[in-house]
Amino acid sequence: MKVEIFSDIACPWCYIGHARFSRAAERFRARGGTIEVTMRPFQLAPDASAAGEPMIPALERKFGPNAAQMVQRVVDVAAADGLTLDYGKGVSANTFEAHRLIELATRQGRGVELAERLFRAHFAEGRNVADPAVLAELAAETGVEDTGEGAEQVREHLGRARALGITGVPLFLFEEKFAVSGAQPEETFDAAIDEVAERTGQQPVTVLAAPADGCDDGSCAV
Repeated sequence: MKVEIFSDIACPWCYIGHARFSRAAERFRARGGTIEVTMRPFQLAPDASAAGEPMIPALERKFGPNAAQMVQRVVDVAAADGLTLDYGKGVSANTFEAHRLIELATRQGRGVELAERLFRAHFAEGRNVADPAVLAELAAETGVEDTGEGAEQVREHLGRARALGITGVPLFLFEEKFAVSGAQPEETFDAAIDEVAERTGQQPVTVLAAPADGCDDGSCAV
């Protein structure tokens, strides 16, 4: 099963939704199913500065007096999911270069891993994910080679998101035709995965008994 996750590194609900979906996907894999996840870019603030600015003042400017209440709510929800959001030291910055690096990581089979690392750097560590030095460090940490390419592909993906009518993230697109929007509860993701698997003939085999003696991958233990 192919799943594209449209998200932005600067979106806390994308971080939460990604974590919830990942746990649902692992449960499906444990039952014998296969899920291929590809990260797709979306920019909530394409005009944000690469220089970055403290996150709380940026949110107060955008949302006014409701900013503090909004922050506390998302911090509490994230904590319940085992995620740390530290807005006090957070940096609001342009995410285009982070998406470009995820595009390269995807080509190298590490797109999901790098996206998760960028989420943590942005929300828990107060790193500027537009800073070339920060991106170079995180790329090296996750084993991603930054060739400097990927910008044109990111623009194409952003254009595709607009063409699909995507105006909010996270959005989970299954097999290019079934969509689930928002940081849904895990049981909703479980149900969505199962429904898509059933509709597309990818339902995993149900195991009716514990494993017993047998042969595997061309070898037999006797």
